[in-house]
Amino acid sequence: MITKPKFKICRRLGSGVYDKCQTAKFSATTGKMALAGARRPKALTEYGTQLIEKQKIRFSYGITERQLSNYVKKASLAKGTNSAEGLYEGLEFRLDNAIYRMGLGASRRACRQMVSHGHFVVNNKRVTIPSYELKSGDIIKIREGSKGKKIFNAIAEKLKEYNPPAWVSFDMGSLEGKILDKPKNTESFIDLNAVLEFYSR
Repeated sequence: MITKPKFKICRRLGSGVYDKCQTAKFSATTGKMALAGARRPKALTEYGTQLIEKQKIRFSYGITERQLSNYVKKASLAKGTNSAEGLYEGLEFRLDNAIYRMGLGASRRACRQMVSHGHFVVNNKRVTIPSYELKSGDIIKIREGSKGKKIFNAIAEKLKEYNPPAWVSFDMGSLEGKILDKPKNTESFIDLNAVLEFYSR
């Protein structure tokens, strides 16, 4: 479990790591700290840059070193696909992440907890493993016994203004989500190639 204070992690790795750091308040605070005379950071070596990118992914997705290493290995060995694309698909196709992308939780951590507590079924089978690997066409539903839970009370209100990525959908009428396609990497925050290079050393 990652327990370091999120604010410090965001200052070191960038505001994209956690949702709560992507606010005007966080930007204003870090700006004030810089003006207050914070020491100028040293230029990073290539290895240092790759290490930072690796940490960004780990903290963003809430995964362990071993899990990330396994995703990289799988992406590197996959045939007929670009390794960076394969790595991104592996990370995005996690069940906890897909639920987050559908807008059902405020953070990946919250979605991970919701999965662990058994609130979702995938293709009519209850799944409690956050890292469960999805594929195109999979159907994700809120479990019948969980629909009345407090965490799902204001779901309609939350989703009114939410725009999910094109590869997932969620229908409020049936409380059912679907994996429509493979995820396309539109993230400018992380450098997947740098992470692949780090593990190829």
